Amino acid sequence: MEFSELLKEVNYKAVRSSGSGGQNVNKVATKVELYFNLKDTSHFTEEEKLRLQDYFNNRLTKDGILILSCGETRSQLKNKTIVTKRFTELITEGLKEEKDRLPTKIPKAAKRKRLQNKRKTSEKKANRKPPKID
Repeated sequence: MEFSELLKEVNYKAVRSSGSGGQNVNKVATKVELYFNLKDTSHFTEEEKLRLQDYFNNRLTKDGILILSCGETRSQLKNKTIVTKRFTELITEGLKEEKDRLPTKIPKAAKRKRLQNKRKTSEKKANRKPPKID
């Protein structure tokens, strides 16, 4: 899948990050937030949009906007590449079609083995009983 056209519809915003960094955190906006409007995108068909909407059901806002953020590193550029990579992976994962499960038969050898084990345990328990005297 080609993401260069899709990434043109993505908006980035740099915000102040929390965590380690000392005074650098207070003055530099290193955390990057990615905003993607799923409802208004022209890159996907309606069917793909519905599939992605189901996949992102808890991540989307009421307006249909996907928000991802990354503040792992102290570099704004690294955070931007990480969040972009995360976004592309989520999109590819969301568009994957699940394969239909084909029902398989239980092998004859497995049935035979199960029945043999049942026979052995029943014989073992039968041997525990006292013999019948007529």
